[in-house]
Amino acid sequence: MKSVNIGIIGYKFMGRAHSNAWLKAPLFFDTLMQPVLKVACGRHEKDVAAFAEKWGWEEIETDWKKVIERDDIDIIDISTPQYLHYEIAIAAARAGKHIFCEKPMAMDIRQAQEMLRVCEENKVTHYLNHNYRRVPAVALAKKLIASGELGSIYHWRCAYQQDWITDPGFPLTWQLRAETAKAGPQWDLNSHCVDLAQYLIGEIREVTAMTADFITKRPLAEEQQTGNLKAGASGLGTGEVTVEDAALMMVRFSNGAVGSFEATRFANGRKNRLTFEVYGSEGSLVFNLENLNELKYYDNRGKAGMKGFATILATDESHPYVDHWWPAGHIIGYEHTFVHAAVDFLDAIATNSPVTPNFETGLETIRVLEAGLQSATERKTIFL
Repeated sequence: MKSVNIGIIGYKFMGRAHSNAWLKAPLFFDTLMQPVLKVACGRHEKDVAAFAEKWGWEEIETDWKKVIERDDIDIIDISTPQYLHYEIAIAAARAGKHIFCEKPMAMDIRQAQEMLRVCEENKVTHYLNHNYRRVPAVALAKKLIASGELGSIYHWRCAYQQDWITDPGFPLTWQLRAETAKAGPQWDLNSHCVDLAQYLIGEIREVTAMTADFITKRPLAEEQQTGNLKAGASGLGTGEVTVEDAALMMVRFSNGAVGSFEATRFANGRKNRLTFEVYGSEGSLVFNLENLNELKYYDNRGKAGMKGFATILATDESHPYVDHWWPAGHIIGYEHTFVHAAVDFLDAIATNSPVTPNFETGLETIRVLEAGLQSATERKTIFL
């Protein structure tokens, strides 16, 4: 089996998730290539060294450009905040490296177009990690919709709700500044939602949106990993929040279906609740990421008086990806979706085949997200 050397850029939340995926992929799946954790890169040498030692990366580097320049690196794993994706991806593609990139893809349409163009010109495999496509229950939903089990699709309803910034004392992190995040939950959370909608339902052609701002100033704080911050602890004064706190969109799909999206970080009690509902002429589906092994299915053709939502526990070996894990009923979790992504990406490189989602689908997601921001600003429907 051929080995491929990986250089990861970024070592916090996503760096951990990706490292675990590269390690587990060949242990549970018969991958066509053997990933080698070659070099980990981050700005702070002490921290990246501790990360590399813990996860088994062979070397460390503090300059991402040097990682890309190395002849022995085959894959660049971009696990940084989104404002860094464009420059790293362009350089990696021009150097002939395959790219495994976190979402959101880029800061605007222009960046996304250029990232796609340079990847295609240099014939590198590019993957955008909307990992929720690879939840077995979501992949099962795709199979049911594609096979016509739901009939004609009428409605899509999606919400992504968190509560990690409801405290007014929570510091002004990079996620709350337009220059580093582009936007708030419209860009971060709704990128997942739009990707799922286009994966399951189809292309979006009309967008009408509104946004809301609830807390406009926050304490300044040094850059730290989300989750390790102590609210109001910095004593450095306050700064302006320059992204929205919540976003709502209504859309029309090219197949005639209509849909709604809600994305917020102000839903107290909701830690990472991503739900979607699909309603068709012959049936319906409901999914909740916080119960990611379950898919609820309603069959409109069922026996009169016996109709109701049935809960499918998507852990049977017949369900996507599951036959590589545990016996039926032995549930899997969030981290497994990254393993599935790593497996599909490695196999795509080995067979010289495309993998989705990628920068092409990512560009379409960026179009919708930007249309939402434009609609909210101009208070009108945007046609794509």
